Amino acid sequence: MSKKWGAILVAAFLLGFGLKKFITSSESPVPAANNSATFTSANQKGVDLYDHDDSRVRIVYFGFTHCPDVCPTSLAMLSAALKQIDESQLNQILPLFITLDPERDTPEKVHQYSQYFHPNILGLSAPIDTVKPIAEKYGVVFQRTELKDSQLQYTIDHNSYFYFLKPNGDLITKVPHTLNPAPLVTAIQQL
Repeated sequence: MSKKWGAILVAAFLLGFGLKKFITSSESPVPAANNSATFTSANQKGVDLYDHDDSRVRIVYFGFTHCPDVCPTSLAMLSAALKQIDESQLNQILPLFITLDPERDTPEKVHQYSQYFHPNILGLSAPIDTVKPIAEKYGVVFQRTELKDSQLQYTIDHNSYFYFLKPNGDLITKVPHTLNPAPLVTAIQQL
């Protein structure tokens, strides 16, 4: 009986160690992008997510303007965090809201939506062929879900994180959806 328990303990240890190794490797920093990732702003100007001439850290949130609760709450928390930091810190970051629903979210609409929360949040849109690989690169999980008997016709189910990126696209950290701006303020101050 003791050999059986020993074998079970060894198997459990190896399984736990392997699981930890898998989780740790999936949380490793995202490698820098080799290509540009150009989105469109409200003035139809192209904005490259990986603009090496802009040294500000990007705080990127992926969502959509028809989101009923998660996106507005997250952008409100980002806005509250931006209001709590000093001017020098504010000048070192570039807050971005990138739509996962370019079919409905024109650059003008995303801009207007972002500006409702804070004048420093830049709203961006691009064709889904541009958005999808960038979102997947950082682990954004999203899918279109049809809504029968709804005027909205569909929604976009998605996870909710703030992605802190270097200008070259390297992931610095990510902060999960929060109902308190403190985690975002802390992450900004640690930059």
